[in-house]
Parts: sequence; C-alpha cells; structure tokens
Amino acid sequence: MTPMRRIPLAALGLPVVLAACAMPPRGVSDADLAAYASAVASIGCEMRYESDYLPVELQTGLSRAQVVGITEYHLAAGSAEPLPGGGAKLITGACA
Repeated sequence: MTPMRRIPLAALGLPVVLAACAMPPRGVSDADLAAYASAVASIGCEMRYESDYLPVELQTGLSRAQVVGITEYHLAAGSAEPLPGGGAKLITGACA
C-alpha cells in the first residue's frame, strides 16, 4: 500500500473558500477589532516582533492571546498578509 500524498490546501483553492468563513476570536467585539486596526496602523501596520505586540496590547487593552487571535483572523480573512520570516502586515483600512 502506498502512503497517502498530502496536497497543500492552496493547490485546491481552499484558502479563498476558508477566508470567506473567517470568524473573529470568541469574546472579541467589533470595537476591539476597530481598536486593533487603529493600534496596528499607529505602529506601521506590521505585527512581527515583541516591540510590535506590546504597544497594540497597551493601546487596545487586549491580551496577547486576543491580539494574536485577531492577527490570525485577519490573515484568514485576507485583510492581512504574511511577512517573510514570520509576522503579518495589515493591508486594509489605514494600512491599505
């Protein structure tokens, strides 16, 4: 029996379908999302290092887990793009 070959989801076109189903993290309000977007814009639109996450947490009052969750949500929704070497860049709103 031959082992199953894994096919990347991107090859199937699934990220486009999954992006349409992206949901914000549980317990995060629309106001939290707006505060996050504003805070990320104020630091140059990129979330890569500790020095990026701390000001966003302080400006929004969100926890690290919430900030990470919102960043992942934006990546899944297509409103952020991954950066080479890790992190994400918001590409909507003031960061467009």
